[in-house]
Amino acid sequence: MDKLRSMEIFVAVVECGSFTDAATRLEISAVMVGKYITALETTLGARLLDRTTRRQSLTDAGRVYAEECRRVLEQVAAADASVERLRAAPSGTLRISAPSTLGACIVAPAVATFLQRYPDVRVELDLSNRVVNLVEEGFDLAVRIGDLRDGDLVAKPLCQYRMVICAAPDYLARYGTPQTPQDLTAHRCLSHMVWNARNEWRLSGSEVESPWRRDPVLACNDGLGLKMAALAGAGLLLQPEILLREELKRGELVRVLDAWLPTPRPVHMLYRHDLHRLPKLSGFIDHLQHAVAQ
Repeated sequence: MDKLRSMEIFVAVVECGSFTDAATRLEISAVMVGKYITALETTLGARLLDRTTRRQSLTDAGRVYAEECRRVLEQVAAADASVERLRAAPSGTLRISAPSTLGACIVAPAVATFLQRYPDVRVELDLSNRVVNLVEEGFDLAVRIGDLRDGDLVAKPLCQYRMVICAAPDYLARYGTPQTPQDLTAHRCLSHMVWNARNEWRLSGSEVESPWRRDPVLACNDGLGLKMAALAGAGLLLQPEILLREELKRGELVRVLDAWLPTPRPVHMLYRHDLHRLPKLSGFIDHLQHAVAQ
């Protein structure tokens, strides 16, 4: 079997944690993944993975070999990139990670117009709120909200992530309009289930910051679900302004407590220091910045 392909499959198994997940990433069968790993172990004369019915783990030989395989594959990718950089137009596959809400509202539309401009590019857009490892998971670009912890990555500012507090007019007619954060104790609040004491939004504008209510009448793990509940008059909603722009414009939701909104969080684009700035990456960075500015 092709040695380079075997190394690629082995690294995918190590990163994904199972033959099945590696097969999904590589778009081949799990049986074929197993054949490649077996052939590789036979060629090397060493077991790379200890496999049981429930789990698999790297042997000492497998751990060393996985690191060397990554280096080889990076060198091959760099060789391919050296040719790609000679091409005038962006091409190839661009892997992007972005938070769910921001990614759906901002990044996905920008990807669509970028693909229209550059038909030779293919994009894999992963929308989730987990923090991906660009190096280990093979992403070209990540969009992140808030403080940065990856000091080994290039961080380019993109925009500010602003929140808004609002409610449907009929809710405000029934419960009144809050004037200060202290008034929230008398209101029915809606909240996202991922918010906790570590990542909660805090209302500012006064000497003492106060958290958004931790005892919501409705907690949901989906932003669209919370918005629909607010539109139906369920309570006060704290949500990204970008997600509510049209409803606020039409008056279906009314802003409140503007003087106490949480401090906006910075949004950055992240990519590796040592990653060659291929046309597909440089082009999309510029394109996304322009789209956000517009």
